Amino acid sequence: MNEIPNQQASKAANLNAMHMPNILVVDDDKDILKLICMRLNAAGYSTTTANDGAEAMSAIALQRPDLVISDLRMPGMDGMALLDAIQQAHPTLPVMLLTAHGSIPDAVRATQSGAFSFLTKPFDSQQLLQQVASALRLNGVQLRADSTSDIASPDDSWRAEIITRSPKMENLLRQAELVANTDASVFIQGESGTGKELLARAIHQCSARSDKPFVAINCGAIPENLLESELFGHHKGAFTGAVNNHVGLFQSAEGGTLFLDEIGDMPQALQVKVLRALQERVIRPVGSTANIKIDLRLISATHRNLIDEMKEGRFREDLFYRINVVSLEIPALANRREDISLLANHFLQVFTKKYKKKLLHSFAPEALEMLITAPWPGNVRQLQNIIEQTVVLATTQIISANLVQKALQEETNSIVPLDVARQQFEHDYLINLLKATQGNVTQAAKLAQRNRTEFYRLLERHHIQANAFKNDKNNESP
Repeated sequence: MNEIPNQQASKAANLNAMHMPNILVVDDDKDILKLICMRLNAAGYSTTTANDGAEAMSAIALQRPDLVISDLRMPGMDGMALLDAIQQAHPTLPVMLLTAHGSIPDAVRATQSGAFSFLTKPFDSQQLLQQVASALRLNGVQLRADSTSDIASPDDSWRAEIITRSPKMENLLRQAELVANTDASVFIQGESGTGKELLARAIHQCSARSDKPFVAINCGAIPENLLESELFGHHKGAFTGAVNNHVGLFQSAEGGTLFLDEIGDMPQALQVKVLRALQERVIRPVGSTANIKIDLRLISATHRNLIDEMKEGRFREDLFYRINVVSLEIPALANRREDISLLANHFLQVFTKKYKKKLLHSFAPEALEMLITAPWPGNVRQLQNIIEQTVVLATTQIISANLVQKALQEETNSIVPLDVARQQFEHDYLINLLKATQGNVTQAAKLAQRNRTEFYRLLERHHIQANAFKNDKNNESP
């Protein structure tokens, strides 16, 4: 992966002023790469380049771009194969295809396969820039005109509380931004501690309902006999202890968003009433004979596998399809390790301020490495707890590896889940292969008895950049 030289100066000049939409340009012709990047840089875009489809997928895994522009005809993984791979791994990432061998069949095949647009070489610069602007808008990038450029940074304030640089998370947030502009019900899946409520709040903040209430409830934390009253409200005297009228959460969220966390724990009898409320857009408080109209957006979440729950008869199929109009899955922290140091330093700042430890300012390198390689069955919530514990107990300016190790031993069971152990083994195995071959993917793939394309997919899954290991036997995991 290479970067055009004048791009670096452009990045440096604008780093603090704005976020520039980044475009990945893929072509085996270096002159064409340079020409396209010059035109895009002149229009105010940041560019990254790759010489073929496999290198492009590695670049996307390292840092997700806002748009991909790729040549159609390339050796190895060509433009169509790259388009297919991107759609599998990053379904919301738009792709534009270029070719010097343009034809109607090629254009039809590309657009039918999901390409955003198809341009033939030599292409008109103005047409290219117009297509780029349209593709970026489709991808949720807000563009504005100003005195120096036709582009500007997207408004990311809605996602400000989500700390990430993971391509998987960026892809998830793109999908969240697209669905936020609709009233479709959203179903969020993810392990406990991954931040499902945080994502739900972000979707609410990005939506047209952001000036209305966001109301959240954990369905598994409320006793079964009280959950109906909490959701729908009750009238005075409806049951023993109902001494006053009570407004339920469906009404409290009027005009805004209701977030039902751990909906998989909801009793079946109540599932029927929630389904009716969503279908008919009315509720009936406990003890009342009158219906009340509701207007809200529902977001639900669970750590359970609702497909299995339906098979076992514990969750209603009709309710599942009502809440699961759009499904979003938050990756486990172990699958987004590039975020661990970012999150750890964020929590360090939060807790040093909370506990007034002004002199405490960083982690020892060994401590940070220990955090990055830990299994994290409790995900971000567990990481937050670990950092808080180490900040409280720290007596020096730097958090030591011993302090982190002690906190991890106290919080983490020595036996980790099988899938976590398998992922960690695969990650370490790939790192050791690349160390042994000094980043030579062909040799590493042969040793692993996998073809190069499959091996690149494995590297992408674990966010490993092979180039980082070339001529450096001692390099560590990126």
